[in-house]
Parts: sequence; structure tokens; C-alpha cells
Amino acid sequence: MHGQQNNHQVRYTKFDIQLDQVINKARHYLKQKQHSDGHWLYELEADATIPAEYIMLEHFLDEIDQETEKRLANYLRNIQGMHGGWPLFYGGDFDLSASVKAYLALRLVGDDPNEAHMKKARLAILEHGGAASSNVFTRIALAIFGQVPWRAVPSMPVEVILLPRWFPFHISKIAYWSRTVVVPLLVLMALKPRARNPRRVKIDELFLQAPHKHKKYLTNVTGSWWGSFFLFIDKCLKIVEPFFPKILRKKAINKCIKWITERLNGEDGLGAIFPAMANVVMMMDQLDYPKNHPDFVNAKEAVLKLLTIPEEGKDQYCQPCLSPVWDTGLALHALAETGEVSDYNLMLKGADWLKDRQITDLYGDWSLKRPHVKPGGWAFQYNNPHYPDVDDTAVVAMILNRLDSKLYHPVVERAKDWILGMQSKNGGWGAFDIDNTYYYLNNIPFADHGALLDPPTVDVSARCVSMLAQLGYGLKDKKVRKAVEYLKSEQEEDGSWFGRWGTNYIYGTWSVLCALNIVGEDMNKPYIKKSVAWLLSRQNEDGGWGEDGGTYWLEKRFVCKASTASQTAWAVMALMACGHVDYPEVIKGINYLIRNQTPEGGWEEKWFTAVGFPRVFYLRYHGYSQYFPLWALARYRTLQKTNSKKPMYGM
Repeated sequence: MHGQQNNHQVRYTKFDIQLDQVINKARHYLKQKQHSDGHWLYELEADATIPAEYIMLEHFLDEIDQETEKRLANYLRNIQGMHGGWPLFYGGDFDLSASVKAYLALRLVGDDPNEAHMKKARLAILEHGGAASSNVFTRIALAIFGQVPWRAVPSMPVEVILLPRWFPFHISKIAYWSRTVVVPLLVLMALKPRARNPRRVKIDELFLQAPHKHKKYLTNVTGSWWGSFFLFIDKCLKIVEPFFPKILRKKAINKCIKWITERLNGEDGLGAIFPAMANVVMMMDQLDYPKNHPDFVNAKEAVLKLLTIPEEGKDQYCQPCLSPVWDTGLALHALAETGEVSDYNLMLKGADWLKDRQITDLYGDWSLKRPHVKPGGWAFQYNNPHYPDVDDTAVVAMILNRLDSKLYHPVVERAKDWILGMQSKNGGWGAFDIDNTYYYLNNIPFADHGALLDPPTVDVSARCVSMLAQLGYGLKDKKVRKAVEYLKSEQEEDGSWFGRWGTNYIYGTWSVLCALNIVGEDMNKPYIKKSVAWLLSRQNEDGGWGEDGGTYWLEKRFVCKASTASQTAWAVMALMACGHVDYPEVIKGINYLIRNQTPEGGWEEKWFTAVGFPRVFYLRYHGYSQYFPLWALARYRTLQKTNSKKPMYGM
């Protein structure tokens, strides 16, 4: 018996040493990625559409950088799927719209349609209905390049910018990302430009019949009576739009320009997202802005900044946006979890960098519904003051409070007040807007991508609850109680929670369980036990957890192609939030992370574990596989050493 105890102690000691080594290696690796001014920035990768659109933009303007084009084209060829087309995420199924854009981009670059990879892509596209069946935004791009007639796209008269706020459609009733993309696009659709297309590329080979003969470009995607109604409205608009008074059109275009100019955001670009930036560049080009016009120069520079830095032996691609505030906040949370006193100064440097980026003097679009709430949030990007992000704000406020509650008290208080002011009627929070729940708009032909709105979501709401709880708010507080009730009402039948911004149910469940833990909910309640049982049932044989982007389709809800480091970290932290530090499944998850650390100190993760718009646009945060595993491992070590049952922080 005595010998068995010694052997157990030896095994534990070896594991303890190994855990320390892995944490220290990961910690040093993460610190090496910190920029000299204190912030972190990792690459943010999407699907083929963004690099394809970058190539298309160059050919629209006839301003082609041969070397950049070559590297982007190589990237597109390398991510082509075995099915012949391009997926929305690594290892995903064929996606028609992404494939059409990628194919067009490669044809623009000069790839011969008879090359093997192009023939394979063409066959796959034709098997899925051809380019005529692609989504609205793809057809708009095709119309701009003269590949389809303009009747192939829904009517969106630029005059809608003049509609009053009480009207069923108003620019403020759609999400921030939709708003910033649509306003310059309204001008483009009014002007109906033609890309310069210097190589005179045509892709008629992607259509089952001649594009000008195709009759049914617009269909009722939702199948509802709302969809039929809006299709009827579209037909009417196509008849009457040519008769709109020219003076009204000019007034509408000028209002769009004024709206855009107020939000241009310097070299960070309109909305700080690629599609909006690219539309602005094309709009300014068509409005004959001089090439040296400061706004035009900045608009082009904003797009250029999204290119990844070319490295020897590495493909280059264009990012949808940059994520420095998000990366910095999460990296600091991971480092703080390690408890290393020697890292305190560098963490304060990162915290100060964040503090200086709080938005306190600009009432963004959100203030239309909350004019009396003082600004106090953070954007996702370097600069985007019209569009602070609720999720980022909660994450940043928590880490500033954790690092030095006295030093950062005024900053955190301002953030807290803004978060409280952003709560929606149902108790939840959206990412950028309040009560953005005009669901009937999802039926307009222009919204076939299903990403027009920004309603409250579980993961963002959970983060807000976590922040408020960390700042001392409990279940007795009316707003917190309402938020918790919202979270409980959104639980899935199997016990999980949907992840809107992270893939998928693991992310949502982690977010909620951490919030419920710190806000003081009884973690032994049946509904929480149900979520724990769901998590345990989803663990893979290798000890890790994983979820595929396909889980956003109900018929693929349980698809898991591989365990990933970030999703394993979320699952382990979720279980620890419920007090299950010593569960065998948690230890298996920790061992999975230990085994899969790279020699450099990070973790490899090709799978996309985040989402921009479910079923439409997916993301791979290159930082997720670096800071989340460190965070989970460090938390596990802390709880083991202190014999604590549950973590004391909001995330």
C-alpha cells in the first residue's frame, strides 16, 4: 500500500513537471508574438472569396500588382477542395458562390480553363447549377464584370437611403456589417459600372445556358409568404426604377457619399472590413475621384493593409479584417491565468495599449437607439469608432479589472455603463446594435445570405454577464437576472448552447457555463448537469474535442472531423466552470493539449473554429490555437494547486 502511494506520487510529480514545462513554453511563445507597443495581432483567415475579390478589385481598376496577384492565385489553387471547388472552411463541402469567385479570379490572373484544376472546378460548378445559381453578392460581382445582366441581381435603388426611420426598411435596421457594405453598393448599383477587365476575361463556360437568356435569377429563398411578397416588390421596382427623378437620384447618391465620408475611418477603412472597403474604392473610382484625393488614397491603403505579409515559402492572402483588440484581450487573459509575476509589466503594457483605444468621444450608429448612453466600448480592429464591439468590450473590461482594478477603474466603469446601455429587450446583447431583430428583412431577395441582422446571441450575452459578475453584479440585479433568463431560454434540447461567433455548440456552451459560474448560479441544477453530460458525450477518443463548420446545418449538427486545440480548451474550461476539475474527461483533455504542443510552444490548427456568418462565412483565428490552450492548461494547474473547485473569473 505504501509503495503504491509513492508510485502515485511519482506519477503525479512527473505530470506536474510536464504541465509546468508545457505552460512555460506556451507562455514564452505567446510573449514573443507581442508587438513592441504592447499589443498582439494574429492573422485572420477566411475562405477563397476575400483573396478572389482582391484580385477582382485590381482588375476592376486595372491596377494590377503582378507579384501580389501571383501569390494570391497560388493561395487559391492550394485551398481548392478535392471536390473540385472551394469550401467555406478547411475540409468543408463544395460552396458554389465561393467557387465561382475563385474561378473568376484565377481566370483573371491567366489560368487556362483547360488546365486540370480549372476543368475540375468548372465541372463541379456546373454540377451545382452553374454560376447563375450563385448568391446575390456573387451575381453583383458578375454583373460588374459583365458576366450576367443587371437584372440578375435584386433591385436596391439608391433612393432607399432617403427613407425615414419608421419605414419597414431603413439602413439603421440592418447590421453594421450590412450597413457599411450596402451604402457604397447602393451607389454602385445605381451607376451600374463595368470593370475595366484589361484581359477581357469571360466565364461563359460556367453557365448552363447563356447568361442573358437565363430567366430565374431571383427566387424565394426562404419559401415564406414574406419571400413571395418581397419578390413582387422587386418586380415592381425593376419596372418603375428607370422613371425615378434624376434630381432624387442625385440627392440619394450625395447622401450616401456624406454617410460614407463621415465613417471613412482613415487607413482602417469603412467599417474596417474588406467588402465595405472594396465597395468604397470602386464607388470613388466610378465617381471620378482624383487618384490623389486623400479619401481615395486612404480607401485604397485600407484594403492594402489587409494583405498578409509575404514570407518565403508561404502563401499570401487577403484578410477580411484585422483583430488586434480581440487578440490582445484574449492573449492577456491567457497570460494572467498563468499567474507569473514576472510577466506583469508586459501585461500592463498590453493593458495600456487597450486602454488608449477605448472609444469615449464618438456616438456611433448604436446611439440612434440609445442617445443618452455615453460611449465606452472598444472596436474589434485598430480603429473603428462608429462600431464598437460589445464582445470585445466585455473581454477587455474583464482583463483590465483583473490586472489592476484600481488603476483601470474609470475605464472599466465607462465600459460597464455602455454595456448596460446596450442590453436588448429580451435580456441579451447583440454584437454591435440593440434590438436588431427585424427578422422579416431576412426575406428580401437581397438577403439570401442570411446575415443581414445582428440580433442578441448567447455567446455575446454570456460574455456581458461574465463581465458584470466579475465587477460585482449578481443574480439580484434586475438586468443580470433578465440576461440569465435569456441564456436559460436559449439552451438547446440536448443541453448545449449555440455558438454564433465561435464554432459552435462547444463555444456557446463554454461561454454560458463560465458566465453562470461567476454570476453565482447553482452549478448542480439539472439544466447545467444536462449541459455537462452533453459536453462529456462529445469528447473524442484522443481526449480532445472538435466541431466542424458543418454543424451550423441541422442535418450535420454532430459532425466532428478532428479534435482541435482551441475547442478542447473551451470544453475543458467549461467543465472546470462546473466544478469538475478532477473529472477523468478533463484530465484526458489536458493530456491531449500537452501531447499536441509543437516544439515552438504553440499548437497547430488548420480547422476553422470561428464564424462570421453561420452557413455563409467562416473564420480561422490563427491566435485561437495559441492563447486558448495556454489558458485552459494554466487554469487547470491553478485549480489543482489551490484545491479550488471552480474558477473565480468571468472567462
